[in-house]
Amino acid sequence: MRRALELAECAEAQGEVPIGAVLVRAGEVLGEGWNQPIAAHDPTAHAEILALRAGAARAQNYRLPETTLYVTLEPCPMCAGTIVHARVARVVYGAPDPIAGAAGTVYNLLQSQTLNHRTHVTGLVLAEACGERLRAFFRARR
Repeated sequence: MRRALELAECAEAQGEVPIGAVLVRAGEVLGEGWNQPIAAHDPTAHAEILALRAGAARAQNYRLPETTLYVTLEPCPMCAGTIVHARVARVVYGAPDPIAGAAGTVYNLLQSQTLNHRTHVTGLVLAEACGERLRAFFRARR
Protein backbone atom coordinates (compact mmCIF):
# COMPACT_ATOMS: atom_id res chain seq x y z
CA MET A 1 0.00 0.00 0.00
CA ARG A 2 2.91 2.33 0.62
CA ARG A 3 3.98 1.92 -3.02
CA ALA A 4 0.42 2.68 -4.12
CA LEU A 5 0.59 5.90 -2.07
CA GLU A 6 3.83 6.81 -3.86
CA LEU A 7 2.08 6.28 -7.19
CA ALA A 8 -0.79 8.47 -6.02
CA GLU A 9 1.81 11.25 -5.71
CA CYS A 10 2.60 10.77 -9.43
CA ALA A 11 -1.07 11.33 -10.24
CA GLU A 12 -1.24 14.41 -8.06
CA ALA A 13 1.92 15.87 -9.64
CA GLN A 14 0.12 15.62 -13.00
CA GLY A 15 -3.03 17.31 -11.69
CA GLU A 16 -4.94 14.03 -11.52
CA VAL A 17 -6.92 12.74 -8.54
CA PRO A 18 -4.24 11.09 -6.36
CA ILE A 19 -4.98 7.39 -6.59
CA GLY A 20 -2.35 4.71 -7.06
CA ALA A 21 -2.49 0.94 -7.56
CA VAL A 22 -0.03 -1.96 -7.48
CA LEU A 23 -0.69 -5.51 -8.72
CA VAL A 24 1.38 -8.22 -7.01
CA ARG A 25 1.73 -11.98 -7.45
CA ALA A 26 3.92 -14.13 -5.20
CA GLY A 27 5.71 -11.04 -3.87
CA GLU A 28 6.53 -9.75 -7.37
CA VAL A 29 5.10 -6.53 -8.77
CA LEU A 30 3.35 -7.30 -12.06
CA GLY A 31 1.90 -3.87 -12.73
CA GLU A 32 1.53 -0.37 -11.38
CA GLY A 33 -0.70 2.55 -12.23
CA TRP A 34 -1.95 5.92 -11.15
CA ASN A 35 -4.95 7.93 -12.23
CA GLN A 36 -4.47 9.42 -15.70
CA PRO A 37 -7.88 10.05 -17.28
CA ILE A 38 -7.22 13.76 -17.85
CA ALA A 39 -3.76 13.38 -19.41
CA ALA A 40 -4.71 10.30 -21.40
CA HIS A 41 -8.09 11.71 -22.51
CA ASP A 42 -9.43 8.34 -21.41
CA PRO A 43 -12.26 7.89 -18.90
CA THR A 44 -11.05 4.33 -18.22
CA ALA A 45 -7.52 5.37 -17.23
CA HIS A 46 -8.06 4.72 -13.53
CA ALA A 47 -5.11 3.55 -11.42
CA GLU A 48 -6.54 0.03 -11.09
CA ILE A 49 -7.16 -0.38 -14.82
CA LEU A 50 -3.64 0.75 -15.68
CA ALA A 51 -2.08 -1.59 -13.10
CA LEU A 52 -4.19 -4.48 -14.43
CA ARG A 53 -3.28 -3.70 -18.05
CA ALA A 54 0.42 -3.65 -17.17
CA GLY A 55 0.10 -6.86 -15.16
CA ALA A 56 -1.78 -8.66 -17.91
CA ALA A 57 0.82 -7.62 -20.48
CA ARG A 58 3.63 -8.83 -18.24
CA ALA A 59 1.85 -12.12 -17.45
CA GLN A 60 0.77 -12.43 -21.10
CA ASN A 61 -2.68 -13.34 -19.90
CA TYR A 62 -5.80 -11.26 -19.31
CA ARG A 63 -6.62 -13.51 -16.38
CA LEU A 64 -4.68 -12.66 -13.25
CA PRO A 65 -5.37 -15.41 -10.69
CA GLU A 66 -3.38 -15.52 -7.47
CA THR A 67 -2.80 -11.77 -7.61
CA THR A 68 -3.45 -9.02 -5.09
CA LEU A 69 -4.33 -5.49 -6.16
CA TYR A 70 -3.43 -2.74 -3.70
CA VAL A 71 -5.23 0.56 -4.33
CA THR A 72 -5.43 3.74 -2.30
CA LEU A 73 -9.18 4.25 -2.86
CA GLU A 74 -11.93 1.65 -2.91
CA PRO A 75 -12.54 0.61 -6.54
CA CYS A 76 -15.46 2.09 -8.48
CA PRO A 77 -17.96 -0.13 -10.35
CA MET A 78 -15.96 0.03 -13.61
CA CYS A 79 -12.76 -1.06 -11.89
CA ALA A 80 -14.55 -3.69 -9.81
CA GLY A 81 -16.02 -5.23 -12.97
CA THR A 82 -12.57 -5.38 -14.52
CA ILE A 83 -11.11 -6.92 -11.36
CA VAL A 84 -13.77 -9.65 -11.43
CA HIS A 85 -13.25 -10.26 -15.15
CA ALA A 86 -9.48 -10.58 -14.61
CA ARG A 87 -10.04 -13.06 -11.75
CA VAL A 88 -7.93 -11.07 -9.28
CA ALA A 89 -7.83 -13.06 -6.04
CA ARG A 90 -7.66 -10.19 -3.56
CA VAL A 91 -8.14 -6.44 -3.38
CA VAL A 92 -6.63 -4.37 -0.58
CA TYR A 93 -7.82 -0.78 -0.49
CA GLY A 94 -7.06 2.23 1.66
CA ALA A 95 -9.83 4.82 1.86
CA PRO A 96 -13.49 3.90 1.39
CA ASP A 97 -15.42 5.67 -1.38
CA PRO A 98 -18.82 6.76 0.01
CA ILE A 99 -19.97 7.90 -3.45
CA ALA A 100 -19.05 5.02 -5.78
CA GLY A 101 -17.27 2.36 -3.73
CA ALA A 102 -17.91 -1.07 -5.25
CA ALA A 103 -16.07 -3.20 -2.67
CA GLY A 104 -18.78 -2.98 -0.03
CA THR A 105 -19.27 0.69 0.82
CA VAL A 106 -21.98 1.51 -1.74
CA TYR A 107 -22.01 -1.60 -3.93
CA ASN A 108 -20.43 -5.00 -3.41
CA LEU A 109 -19.53 -6.12 -6.91
CA LEU A 110 -16.32 -7.84 -5.86
CA GLN A 111 -18.21 -10.38 -3.78
CA SER A 112 -21.50 -10.53 -5.65
CA GLN A 113 -23.07 -13.98 -5.69
CA THR A 114 -24.52 -13.26 -9.13
CA LEU A 115 -21.11 -12.97 -10.80
CA ASN A 116 -18.88 -15.90 -11.74
CA HIS A 117 -15.90 -14.80 -9.62
CA ARG A 118 -15.57 -13.36 -6.14
CA THR A 119 -12.59 -11.44 -4.88
CA HIS A 120 -11.42 -11.38 -1.27
CA VAL A 121 -11.49 -7.79 0.03
CA THR A 122 -9.46 -6.17 2.78
CA GLY A 123 -10.33 -2.54 3.32
CA LEU A 124 -9.09 0.42 5.32
CA VAL A 125 -5.37 -0.39 5.08
CA LEU A 126 -3.54 2.89 5.72
CA ALA A 127 -6.99 4.44 5.38
CA GLU A 128 -6.06 7.68 7.15
CA ALA A 129 -3.02 8.34 4.95
CA CYS A 130 -4.93 7.45 1.78
CA GLY A 131 -7.96 9.49 2.74
CA GLU A 132 -5.94 12.51 3.83
CA ARG A 133 -4.11 12.63 0.49
CA LEU A 134 -7.46 12.78 -1.30
CA ARG A 135 -8.96 15.33 1.12
CA ALA A 136 -5.90 17.59 0.80
CA PHE A 137 -6.05 17.36 -3.00
CA PHE A 138 -9.70 18.42 -3.11
CA ARG A 139 -9.26 21.13 -0.45
CA ALA A 140 -6.52 22.69 -2.60
CA ARG A 141 -8.75 22.62 -5.70
CA ARG A 142 -11.66 24.42 -4.04
